[in-house]
Amino acid sequence: MDAKPFLAIIIPVLNEAPAIRAQLETLQALRGKGAILVLVDGGSNDDTTGQARALVDQIVDSARGRAVQMNAGARSNSAEVLLFLHADTTLPDCAHDRLREAIASGALWGRFDVRIDGAHPLLRVVERLMNWRSRLTGIATGDQAIFVRRDLFERLGGFPELPLMEDIALSTTLKRIAAPACLRERVITSGRRWERHGVLRTILLMWRLRAEFFFGADPEKLAVRYGYTPRQP
Repeated sequence: MDAKPFLAIIIPVLNEAPAIRAQLETLQALRGKGAILVLVDGGSNDDTTGQARALVDQIVDSARGRAVQMNAGARSNSAEVLLFLHADTTLPDCAHDRLREAIASGALWGRFDVRIDGAHPLLRVVERLMNWRSRLTGIATGDQAIFVRRDLFERLGGFPELPLMEDIALSTTLKRIAAPACLRERVITSGRRWERHGVLRTILLMWRLRAEFFFGADPEKLAVRYGYTPRQP
């Protein structure tokens, strides 16, 4: 491994044994281009780490909580650029090259467009609105695979260690420093939550929670309403 690789892909997990191997296999082409894969486990009690061990460069044990885990993953390596990837989101094979181009062009941080995996026709509307809103506001969500230069990430102190909305909080701070690079290549994220809880109901819930967060609501209470137990990714 290079002393200072260009890209680290940091994946927070908790009890993802049934799906993690297939997910990591989609990232092996990027690993072949020099990206390092860092799996950050928040205390899984299944075989998540056993399934992942041969397919990643590092496994980091961490306290539970998506923001806590992503910060631990960032500290575990020296890569120039950090990309934070949800365990149910897949990167395009061109991600490494596109990130190099973006950083070489002066980008300090950014995200990808998103496609939601699922058959419900409203999901096509949701993904278009997500991509459009992100371009308009400069705010990115974790589903869009946020990436950031290490020096900037460390200067800001990493993700605020909130139980929910850590992605909104970080990107709100980042956009004050520089506009995001909005890459049009799409990551594919699972639509399982949307379809399980109802697409329209999930849209309304997320809009309401983000509005309440903007106006200062307690993130712990928002997390419970979203369906997270405290400090769970």
